[in-house]
Amino acid sequence: MDLNQVAVPVSDVERSIAFYKKLGLRLIVKALPDYARFECPEGDSTFSVHQVKDRKTEGDTWLYFEVQDLDNYVHELIKKGVEFEELPNDKDWLWRESRLKDPDNNQIILYFAGNNRK
Repeated sequence: MDLNQVAVPVSDVERSIAFYKKLGLRLIVKALPDYARFECPEGDSTFSVHQVKDRKTEGDTWLYFEVQDLDNYVHELIKKGVEFEELPNDKDWLWRESRLKDPDNNQIILYFAGNNRK
């Protein structure tokens, strides 16, 4: 079995498209106003957002994107105006992580795990 994609509920697909493109994901399907799908810059995984009418929950979805050169990648995103809750730092579980929220308050973790990926 292999994971093809993950779809995340959002309140505004167009706003989410702009956000995830800024993170470096490549838009491959744009079916406004209901759906968009992205390709990750590395590997075969894809990521989708889908429109929901009532987005009441916060923090149910956590998305992990692995980045080889995390510190420089975060620095480049900051220059583009992306705001972070947590800058890159080493965790007890041997990953280096940085955290931010998407426009619908989904938690995004950009990380580098090296040999400790799984």
